[in-house]
Amino acid sequence: MKVPPGAPSQCQHQSSQKVFDAGFLFGLQFIEDAYELIKSCDACQRQGKISQRDEMPQNVIQVCEIFDVWGIDFMGPFPSSRGNKYILVAVDYLSKWVEAKTLPTNDARVVVKFLKSCFVPDFGAPRAIVNHRGTHFCNDKFAKVMSKYGVTHRLCRPLLTLKRFSS
Repeated sequence: MKVPPGAPSQCQHQSSQKVFDAGFLFGLQFIEDAYELIKSCDACQRQGKISQRDEMPQNVIQVCEIFDVWGIDFMGPFPSSRGNKYILVAVDYLSKWVEAKTLPTNDARVVVKFLKSCFVPDFGAPRAIVNHRGTHFCNDKFAKVMSKYGVTHRLCRPLLTLKRFSS
């Protein structure tokens, strides 16, 4: 299907476009020809409007720097190894960088000490720290350190452990 010279400058293939869009099945060659003709026609490509159905949903892109948001939690208790029973784990949300420290207890004092001595000097004060509602994170000592460094403390729901095998 070739466009004759001197055809109107608007959409020369409007009827072919309508037939094609309506889904009428003529011969396979007709559909392929109409598709190629419409695809190669500049006027046809510029005439169509983007409907809301064709638009991509727009989501807010949250700007976050590396080491801005950390998740922090305890693991354990484990069998004692050199007096340590717990592991305090901090994971950067963006880079997935992990910092871990073995500790003898899982109380607020060791969390505050970890933040002051290891965490802040190495990475700077984060914007936010996310953790569950454990007593070692939800107390006055922890809140005081968070406000001192200007860190937002965000709480998440703890994952419930499921018993997979019952005995």
